[in-house]
Amino acid sequence: MDLLEALYTTRAMRRVKPDPIPLDIQKQIMDAAVRAPSGGNAQGWRFLLVDDRQVKDQLAPLYQDALARLYAGHYKRQREIAEETGDQRSLNVMKSSQHLADHFADYPLLLFAFTRNDPSGGSIFPSVWNAQLAARGHGVGTALTTVMGLFHGAEAMKILGVPEGKGWELACTVTFGYPTGRWGVAPRRPVHEVSYRNQWGEPVGFEADEPLWNYPASE
Repeated sequence: MDLLEALYTTRAMRRVKPDPIPLDIQKQIMDAAVRAPSGGNAQGWRFLLVDDRQVKDQLAPLYQDALARLYAGHYKRQREIAEETGDQRSLNVMKSSQHLADHFADYPLLLFAFTRNDPSGGSIFPSVWNAQLAARGHGVGTALTTVMGLFHGAEAMKILGVPEGKGWELACTVTFGYPTGRWGVAPRRPVHEVSYRNQWGEPVGFEADEPLWNYPASE
């Protein structure tokens, strides 16, 4: 797959098929993950793949409660505004997020990424993004979420058998599955509206009103 196609089309794909991800593809995804940059080459990461339905069934209620808390707390006002104004884009995002929660145990593969001595996430998130890009190269959709660790990290790690007192923290969870929808370039604000040069608020020096990559005309 062309590098730019992977970069432009790897977006959250939360609606997936139940089909399992073959082990050889899982191996390539995870091998790509550990090739990411690591500060001081410390490699202070661990990755735990979950495809056992009994384990997923134990984790699902934690995730569902965590998302409910998020929308009842931090995102409460944003949710209310979206509902009051009929902001369909925001409502669709919330609906998609709720779909992930409702079907958490149905995803064929979950990745739990753990970190130690990496408070900024400067090593763990590049590695996870490598895994997501590699998955995209094999036609596998992914969605990254951090809400489990925010509200139920300790409980989740206990279920997953993570050693206590060793400094490990749950950085994020990624769902994997073959998507039911089509890949595409996600709509975003133009880069020149969110980027500056030298000083905050100063023009970046270029404009790009439309994505600079799109599917070839023959696609």
